[in-house]
Amino acid sequence: MLDSSDIFISEANIEQPRRVLVLVPSRFASTRFPGKPLAKILDKTMVEWVFKNCAKAENLDQQTAPKFETYIVTDSQEIEEEVKSFGGRALRVDDDVISGTERIYLAWERNFKDQDFDLVINVQGDEPLLNEKDLLEIANFHLNSNFDMTTLVHPRTDEEGLKDPNKVKAVYVEETGQCLYFSRSAVPYEREKGELKEWHLHVGVYSFKPKALEKFFHSEPSRLEKIECLEQLRALENGMTIGALKTNKQFMGVDTPEDIGKLESLLGETNG
Repeated sequence: MLDSSDIFISEANIEQPRRVLVLVPSRFASTRFPGKPLAKILDKTMVEWVFKNCAKAENLDQQTAPKFETYIVTDSQEIEEEVKSFGGRALRVDDDVISGTERIYLAWERNFKDQDFDLVINVQGDEPLLNEKDLLEIANFHLNSNFDMTTLVHPRTDEEGLKDPNKVKAVYVEETGQCLYFSRSAVPYEREKGELKEWHLHVGVYSFKPKALEKFFHSEPSRLEKIECLEQLRALENGMTIGALKTNKQFMGVDTPEDIGKLESLLGETNG
């Protein structure tokens, strides 16, 4: 007869799922598109699309997936009220900061720093095509790497996007999965032929290890960051490593009101 001690399993011996905090910076002010998070896309506001797509990660099988939690981080009463109206979770960070990553750092530091999250993922608030499967892939990739930060890149071949300064290009080494630089310019330049057959579009998501997020926040805005207006360059200039997961899924960030119609077509195809 078995003694009860033979079948007792201590909670300490059960491997707990890794914890991932998803924070979505969402501000009302925007030079090119004021009120962008509240813009209607089909039947929902942009902030609702982004929150609900990310929050689906919370329902993944926790025996095989990390445990996710999702919050909108905003400085706007209107956005906070909108998030609450559809049952979402919002955190207010009203500080005057220069980037979304600085805003999510303050949300993490004030609300979650002592909760032992393994990763903090910054999903930019204008990426309504990003969903729970993408979050799971980037989280698993980051948890199994030594990179300080990770992101997503999408291979493209179109010349129009390559020349568009609103489309951020990643100089990406496929063999190592590392990003060496990000730019609004068409990089890298192919000297011999003068044209680039394939380039990598940066998708608006950053996964941070908590110590890396803290280091980023306490570093001064860097020279290249100011020139390109790209916050990830601050990390590179301070010696941090950025890895990227290559994805063939089509994403589309919203930069201007004209992008809404294009996005609605893509969402219609996805949901059709």
